[in-house]
Amino acid sequence: MTINNRETFRFSALLLAGVSALAPMAVLAQEADPAPESAAEILVSAQRMNQTQVSGSGSLGALGNKGAEDIPFNLRAYNEALILNQQPDTLGEVLENDPTIRTTLGFGIAGEVFVIRGFELNSDDIGFDGLYGITPRQLVAPELFSSVQVINGASAFLNGAAPGGSGIGGSVNLMPKKAERDMIRATVGYTSDSHFSGAVDVARRFGENGEWGIRVNGSARRGDIAIKDEFHSSYVVGATVDYDSGPLRAMFNVNYQRLRQSNWRPKVAIGNVIPRVPGADANYSQPWSLIQTTDFFGTFSAEYDLSDNAMVYAKFGARDGKEDQITAGITLLDPATGAATGSGFHAPRTDNNESATSGLRVKLNGSGISHEVNVGIAASWQVNRNAYDSLMSYSTNLYDTPVVARPASASSGGDLDDPFPISRTRVSSVFASDTVGFWEDRILVIGGLRLQQIKTTSYAYSDGAKSGGYNKDAITPVVGIVIKPTEGLSLYGNRIEGLAQGAAAASLININGVDVAVSNGGQVLPPVKSVQYEVGGKVNLGGFNAGLAVFQIDKPNSFYRPDADNLGLYEFGNFGTQRNRGIEFTMDGEPTDGLRVIGGITYNDAKLRRTDGGVDEGNDAVGVPDLLANANVEWDMPFLPALTLTGRVVYTGKQAVNRANTLELNDWTRFDLGARYVALLGGDRPLTLRFNVDNVANKRYWASAFAVFGTQLLQGGPRTFKASASIEF
Repeated sequence: MTINNRETFRFSALLLAGVSALAPMAVLAQEADPAPESAAEILVSAQRMNQTQVSGSGSLGALGNKGAEDIPFNLRAYNEALILNQQPDTLGEVLENDPTIRTTLGFGIAGEVFVIRGFELNSDDIGFDGLYGITPRQLVAPELFSSVQVINGASAFLNGAAPGGSGIGGSVNLMPKKAERDMIRATVGYTSDSHFSGAVDVARRFGENGEWGIRVNGSARRGDIAIKDEFHSSYVVGATVDYDSGPLRAMFNVNYQRLRQSNWRPKVAIGNVIPRVPGADANYSQPWSLIQTTDFFGTFSAEYDLSDNAMVYAKFGARDGKEDQITAGITLLDPATGAATGSGFHAPRTDNNESATSGLRVKLNGSGISHEVNVGIAASWQVNRNAYDSLMSYSTNLYDTPVVARPASASSGGDLDDPFPISRTRVSSVFASDTVGFWEDRILVIGGLRLQQIKTTSYAYSDGAKSGGYNKDAITPVVGIVIKPTEGLSLYGNRIEGLAQGAAAASLININGVDVAVSNGGQVLPPVKSVQYEVGGKVNLGGFNAGLAVFQIDKPNSFYRPDADNLGLYEFGNFGTQRNRGIEFTMDGEPTDGLRVIGGITYNDAKLRRTDGGVDEGNDAVGVPDLLANANVEWDMPFLPALTLTGRVVYTGKQAVNRANTLELNDWTRFDLGARYVALLGGDRPLTLRFNVDNVANKRYWASAFAVFGTQLLQGGPRTFKASASIEF
């Protein structure tokens, strides 16, 4: 379904209507202010609100909201200003700031995959306000969120098992926007080649003591991005109402998202040679490739203080999603000439998901020892309806891509016009924990258990009849310790397990341009359990924070291999183990007035172990760089305080391309530059002007070799110019 100019007008009218409805309330709030700020104070305030920042505090699921110094985990939360300043098109562009994460794509799809500590986190398993299954899958528009929280490492106790089967190396949680202050902000933006955007964000607190809050924000973006002829559009609206008074706190959030990408550049499947990189803005897709998603999602949460030391809470979320995707994959045949085979795949899909959690948190003190006890339950339900149409292969070229008409169908499954259920998943759990504090809570010992049950049912594409499934349960414990020997320093350690639904075997996979049947296609593997050990430390020096973590994670390996019992077919299963050992150093803050930094370095030694028949034993895991480094710097110019210069360096080390380690990607470095300037309009309205250039040198490079199966490369993005202007009323 094409989004035309009439729909763009309707969406803009909706945003303006929201502003018209809420503007009088914001104006009243301004009129009620008895002491208006001076021009200098307004500029200082605007500059402060624009500062890109990271917090080490955030939500730890079953353990609640915690400060950085009280948790035995590595947590970072990227703030709303970062999203506004950098104009990210997707969630992956936000996470480019993290020195422990790299982003790639799933094979043959536009959906983003985040590699954390060397393991994948699929977009299906991104949390929203602490609940799984509520975030739109594949692609997420960042404009709807106030912060992006990252927890490195396994988190099966904290958040429960990820229902999509990933998240062993870390998790990401998106927090909805809420009214923190009275505000009306309008933003217009541009991204090269011809991508234009507009956004409105309105917030208001009201009531006798400001106990009520409402925030409505929306944005519209459309046009070609810097990759040749690749079109993106995004239309989103979000609204949050919250209440905070006395013992009760409650929040209701609802969101709408509609995204479209057409002619999107895919990953490249290769053979035994790494090809030269095409031009930075080259596009080897086809005009008929597209992904279009429409999602309605939201949450309701409430907390009630039974007493000064006891609280009950509950949260519920739901999502209805619809997507239509037509891929245009490419498999290289001749690295010298670029000759290749193209493949197409049409996959309509709908999702209906719900998720809920509730619990009791009690704090006790006695005999110099404190306890924080948490008990609760959680559950999520997911129904996936989809169908597929595998298209005929065609000839194409990596370096001189011809336009090819959409091929005819080769094989199909399910009902393409009205998909029926292909899988149902229920993940339920009960959990309990106790955080024991000694020496005035300078020593914290955490112990907890979560009993989880994963029930899946799969259905045949042919007629929708039940074809398989399982009902498995597991206990995932956590043990952690935090020692705070002095103010601003905390040392920690943890042992925690990860648990994820086993992945489902595809019916067909593409090997060197040829569709190959999978002997156990449709089978869902048993739940995957991993074990993590981690020790680390954190330092808070006022405005500057630093952290160091050493970790080890062991996880069963799932991949496709030739089926020895069925000649010509492949099979999918857990074959061997991957062990990742690494060191993470992260830092953020303002080491000196006017200079802010976000950065860090990650070293990861990811090895294959207990492989089938000893083949590839001890080799590097595919697509896991040995070294990552980031540095994101903001400098407020001392001679012109309204001007801030920004810069970012992203470094990614060498990566194994195949399990045999006969191919390796070179390391790469990307430089980004930018600036922003704050001026006053009418004497009291701050106007922020921003200009950024990503990949200043227009470097062309293979960014990632990470793949669940096959040998695939993802090309890095070209030089991209971004500009925006925001004004607050």
